[in-house]
Amino acid sequence: MSTTNMATSSNYWEDLRKQARQLENKLDLKLVSFSKLCTSYSSSSHDQRTRDSRSDSCGSSQDNMLVAMTTELEQLLAGLTAVNDKMAEYTNTPGVSSHNAALMHTLQRHRDILQDYTHEFHKTKSNFSSLREREDLLGSVHRDIESYKSGSGVNNRRTELFLKEHEHLRNSDRLIDNAISIAMATKENITFQRGMLKSIQTRVTTLANRFPAINSLIQKINLRKRRDSLILGVVIGVCTILLLLYTFH
Repeated sequence: MSTTNMATSSNYWEDLRKQARQLENKLDLKLVSFSKLCTSYSSSSHDQRTRDSRSDSCGSSQDNMLVAMTTELEQLLAGLTAVNDKMAEYTNTPGVSSHNAALMHTLQRHRDILQDYTHEFHKTKSNFSSLREREDLLGSVHRDIESYKSGSGVNNRRTELFLKEHEHLRNSDRLIDNAISIAMATKENITFQRGMLKSIQTRVTTLANRFPAINSLIQKINLRKRRDSLILGVVIGVCTILLLLYTFH
């Protein structure tokens, strides 16, 4: 019975070693392929930035391959870790102490292989992530430059139109300022003339009070003065309106 148990245990250990070797062989091949795929991605990333939209499907296919291979490698590493854990449990099983030294040596060798593969996988993955971030940054800068080049002609045209419109507005402002200056000068002149006429009217009123015979003549003069003032005001108003219409035409 003891011999049967030992044979069964030995077969179990050999099965675990066989599984470990199979997983190690797969990991070795997959890591080589993974490294080559990352290298090919680096060499083709610059060309893809200068191709047409069809290159997007190629880049997407390559990205899918990288994701699939990364997932597969992680699964293989997890499987090999599980096998190593089972081998460690087996070495602690009662009844195998006589072979414990040889088993521990074998287990340690498989653990070292697992550690090497894990380190290589994470190193390749980290290098690829850094490279991809750099390529994405360069691609973004390249797209910004192309966008600026393609839009520079339109921007120059818009800038030219804005400058012309600004010049038209400045010319209109100058014309309005000139019209306002003329109106202010006219107002000052009329105010001065009004003061002179008022002074004359005061003197004439004084004379009329002294000489009643002249009163009727003064009234006629006042009526004519009002008429002249009205005509002058109408003429000034019409001139101002015509000047403004000419300015905004």
